[in-house]
Amino acid sequence: MKKLRTFLLLCLGLILAACGQPEPIQAPPPPVVQIPQTAVGHYCGMYLFEHQGPKGQILLREREAPLWFTTIREVFAYTMLPEESKAIAATYVQDMAQRDQDGQFPEQAWIPAQDAWYLIYSRYTGGMGTIDALPFSQEQAAKDFQQQHGGQLVRFADMPENYIFGAVALP
Repeated sequence: MKKLRTFLLLCLGLILAACGQPEPIQAPPPPVVQIPQTAVGHYCGMYLFEHQGPKGQILLREREAPLWFTTIREVFAYTMLPEESKAIAATYVQDMAQRDQDGQFPEQAWIPAQDAWYLIYSRYTGGMGTIDALPFSQEQAAKDFQQQHGGQLVRFADMPENYIFGAVALP
């Protein structure tokens, strides 16, 4: 009986020890580097290739294909709206500093959205012919662009909801 009690206590101890182990942190999946010609904006339903400006993509754990966004403000809207899935595995935006003279972005321009610097309230119009949050991977590149186009720099966590959901006019 004493051996059985010792065995059960040992099993219970192992079970309790296993419960306290945190799940291993998984690296986020990489971005889809080339936007397919068939990619449409999650909210607007328009083809991404029809618009200039930085694009965004959100990768969900329960879905193979990314959700595509024609503007960066739409990326933020998705993350802020309570009715949208919160099973986000990764969020990527295109780095404005990597666009070429024709306004196109190379495949390596995708950066994690949470790491970017965003220029908001600038005089620069985005891909949909409206103002947008402009992502930059480097603070200095964002400041240089800000010198030319005005605006305010913010980080992902500090994006004002009224900028995303409000009617923001060009300065």
